[in-house]
Amino acid sequence: MHARLVAFGELELEGERYDRDVVIDGGRVRPRKKSPSKALRDRYGHTPLTAAERIPWGGRTLIVGTGADGALPVAPDLLAEARRRGVEVRALPTADACRLLAGLDPDDVHAVLHVTRYSGRIGQASRISFSA
Repeated sequence: MHARLVAFGELELEGERYDRDVVIDGGRVRPRKKSPSKALRDRYGHTPLTAAERIPWGGRTLIVGTGADGALPVAPDLLAEARRRGVEVRALPTADACRLLAGLDPDDVHAVLHVTRYSGRIGQASRISFSA
């Protein structure tokens, strides 16, 4: 899969560019809806990723791209829920997270990628293909 952080605030997946956070759930891409986590923004200085959001729990690993500079906080409740489900959370800057996607089968990809800006181009979920 071709996935990269193009610039601060812009992500490219399989040639399609996005300027908002995205969720990949078994190869399907959709916008991240962070509303359930906004109440914690003041506590973290940034809207964190929490278990209250629609997290793609379907695999053994959840990849979290934390932005160009790693600023996206991953809340303790998300980590606790991951432990309960037996899911490993790999949180790292988005450019590094994109590199992890390259060798994965689409059905095995469960990720949240933070890109900082939120006026995006995603409408309905779309299928993306992954290749090594």
